[in-house]
Amino acid sequence: MTPPRRQRLSARHEPPPPPEPAAGKGEEKNPERLYVVAGAGEDGARAAVDLVTLIVARTEPPPSAAPEQAALVRLCTAPLSVAELSAYLNLPFSATTALITELLAAGLVQARAPIVRRAVPDRSLLEAVMHGLQRL
Repeated sequence: MTPPRRQRLSARHEPPPPPEPAAGKGEEKNPERLYVVAGAGEDGARAAVDLVTLIVARTEPPPSAAPEQAALVRLCTAPLSVAELSAYLNLPFSATTALITELLAAGLVQARAPIVRRAVPDRSLLEAVMHGLQRL
C-alpha cells in the first residue's frame, strides 16, 4: 500500500475564514452575562448546596424577580436537584448556586437533603415473615 501524496498549497488557495458564531451561541458563553445572573452579593457567601440537594418552591415568583430567578422558581414546583436545575437553565453550577442562595434568603424556595435509599431488609427476616404468613 502506498501512502497518499501530499499536495502543496499554492498562493492562490487560501484557507477559508473561520465561521462567525451565531448570535444565540455567543451569549451562552459570555462571562459578563453569568456575572449579572449570579449577582454580586454583599458578602459573597453561598448556600451550602451540592449537586444532589433538592430545591422546592414555596410560592410563585414575584413580579420583581429576575427572569432566571422566576424560571428557577417555576421549575421547582416539584423537587428538583441542583444539577437538574443547572441543566434546565443552561447555567453553570456556580451561577445556579448563586441564584438559589438569593432565593433561599428571600424565602421563595426551600432546600432539602436528597432522598436516600434505605438498605434492603435482611433476607432471613423476609423469609420469616413469608413463612409466618403461609402458616395463617
